Amino acid sequence: MTISWKTTRRKIPTRIGGSAISGRRRLLALLAVLLAAVSMGAAQDSKPKKGEAQPRSLSGTVSLPDGKPAARAVVLLENTKTKSIVSFYSQDNGSYFFRELSPDVDYRVSARLEDAISPTHTVSAFNSRKDIVINLKLEKKN
Repeated sequence: MTISWKTTRRKIPTRIGGSAISGRRRLLALLAVLLAAVSMGAAQDSKPKKGEAQPRSLSGTVSLPDGKPAARAVVLLENTKTKSIVSFYSQDNGSYFFRELSPDVDYRVSARLEDAISPTHTVSAFNSRKDIVINLKLEKKN
């Protein structure tokens, strides 16, 4: 008489939320949650590190030849590296602003309104100030 022992491996289901999930799936789900948490933490750490160049801002006022604020004057900002130009309309009080300017680039700024134009001012990459203020005075064209 031969006795044969038949052994079978029995899976023990783990119940989470009412459904059976294998160990491999549980591990993959845990890794996905950890990866999501790490990426969200990295996205929140957007402050520049010490020694890293911080973006600058440029602001000021545009005034008419008589000294009054120039509302709705077109302020032009030119990136001298890429030659791209960004424009901004001055506010009712003549103020304008540009944010997130690269500290490694020179910029030229000027303003126009009807038949008046301001002299062009340059913001140098060597200017280490974070907040730069340049007031623009419009002059009549000849």
